[in-house]
Amino acid sequence: MTQPLKSKKSYPQPTAHDPIKKLFENVYWVHGSVKVGPGMTMNRNMVIIKNENQLTLINPVRLNNEEEKALLALGDITVVMRLGDFHGLDDQYYVDTFNAAFWCQKDQATYLTPIPDTVISTDTISPIANSEFFIFSTAKFPEAALLIKDCDLLITTDSIQNLTDWSYTTLFTQLMLKLMGFKIDLIIGKPWIKRVTPKGSSMLGDFERLMKLDFKHIVAAHGTPLLGGAKEKLKQTIGETFPEYSSTV
Repeated sequence: MTQPLKSKKSYPQPTAHDPIKKLFENVYWVHGSVKVGPGMTMNRNMVIIKNENQLTLINPVRLNNEEEKALLALGDITVVMRLGDFHGLDDQYYVDTFNAAFWCQKDQATYLTPIPDTVISTDTISPIANSEFFIFSTAKFPEAALLIKDCDLLITTDSIQNLTDWSYTTLFTQLMLKLMGFKIDLIIGKPWIKRVTPKGSSMLGDFERLMKLDFKHIVAAHGTPLLGGAKEKLKQTIGETFPEYSSTV
């Protein structure tokens, strides 16, 4: 089992989160939280992929001491992976503490560190067996997804979110999110679309490419896993977000 390395650096402290839960064979997730302002929190998720005794943490969330021990009982943390530019609060903690390799796309803007050991691109071979990266190539800020083929699972960050409740989200945050277009449903986040779409362009082409992948389930960096029927539901969501989509499929 990996022993944490001592560091004099200061890292963000853990925030409230659920225990580690199993999604599929060798695939786990943690439903947690993040502070987004004074008195404001919202939920966020981490996905854990186990390969023999090695763990890949996707969109990492720092855990409390007890649950970190449970994480290390699963295996050694060898890869830390960031799939979306707007996430990364706890990446440095895991990289430094467990000497893990860091994977992300180039040109990160929100969290400039860690420096990637491997840059994720359309040609990058995933460290996880029988999986592949999908790149939102139109986006102004890096955003990717990871398809785990063995369990038909699509892992996303902010591009696609499955909100089933307002867990770990304060009332004021709920109000702000609703004003920004968030709702209890499978959604393409309106603030994300607004921020990543180049002027005069559209993200529709990226989602049309995404729909060529074969998947049944989605787990995002916010919300809860959507198990079963995810591709059919996403098709509906894309049509609601891009009215022109129905005439192109």
